[in-house]
Amino acid sequence: MRVVIAEDNALLREGLVLLLTSAGHEVAGVVGSGPEILPALLGRRPDIAVLDVRMPPSFRDEGLRAALEARERLPGLPVLVLSQYVEESYAAELLGGGARGVGYLLKDRVGCVDEFLDALERVARGGTALDPEVVTELMTGRAGSPLDSLTPREREVLRLMAEGHDNTTIARTLVITERSVSKHIGNVFLKLGLPPSDSGHRRVLAVLAYLRHA
Repeated sequence: MRVVIAEDNALLREGLVLLLTSAGHEVAGVVGSGPEILPALLGRRPDIAVLDVRMPPSFRDEGLRAALEARERLPGLPVLVLSQYVEESYAAELLGGGARGVGYLLKDRVGCVDEFLDALERVARGGTALDPEVVTELMTGRAGSPLDSLTPREREVLRLMAEGHDNTTIARTLVITERSVSKHIGNVFLKLGLPPSDSGHRRVLAVLAYLRHA
């Protein structure tokens, strides 16, 4: 797939280029500052964009803003955002549109090559990939919410759903049957007051939308 990278850290930027090209992907463009991002995306029309949240000149949220604007200008553009820390508000804003093909990972996850490439490909296919630490942040501090009614196993299933995993992967991770996974998912939706939904990104975004406003 064709990828545009936006990252101001030269070492990480070159590492991403090497990682992606070694995995057989084409790096269609590389930029190092916020103002360069949108022109690169509009000009190169990549299959996916990998963007740092904080970019020059202000090192605030240039990457995130560019990602949101690019998705408005290029509907359906898959975007995988990288961040140094868990910033729940950024994850919530990125997911707020309920669109396909979004990911939010901590930069440390890039070092887990297989996990990073899996997330990249999942997002490029229109799925969702959220860093486990981001999911944990979203699922904590919700005292008094229907989350309290979930069993430990249902919380595990919900966490893996939120990370973007399908039923088969959840079953393999938890060493249970896919039938059991489906049953737990049904219970999660019932307890959270959410109607049954299709598998994939829509169910994940529905659950996360609920958690953000719980």
